[in-house]
Amino acid sequence: MMKVLMIATATAIGLLAAAPAGAQTSVTTTTETTGSITIAPEQRTVIHQRLGTAKPVTVKEKVTVGMAVPSTVELQTVPDTIVTDIPSVKGYSYFVYNDDVVLVDPKTRKVVTIVE
Repeated sequence: MMKVLMIATATAIGLLAAAPAGAQTSVTTTTETTGSITIAPEQRTVIHQRLGTAKPVTVKEKVTVGMAVPSTVELQTVPDTIVTDIPSVKGYSYFVYNDDVVLVDPKTRKVVTIVE
């Protein structure tokens, strides 16, 4: 009986130890790709499907939220068809980088979010 209890306890501890690691991974990913606007996961999928087909842009440095996009990168306006479905992207521009859609504030040229 004691042996069974020890195995059960060890299993429970193992499960608890695994949970924070998984949560931490998703938090890290979300932090890197979510900037000053909030876009629901299903909306992010729509954006990626509709805008991800644009010609990719080459940028020398790693693109991150908050960085200023070089003036050599041509920004595209988010189409009205997407703004109608996802009003939070109104007024933003975008470009495609490494299969990700990068939303940019066209006034400051700063990356506001990266849709993977």
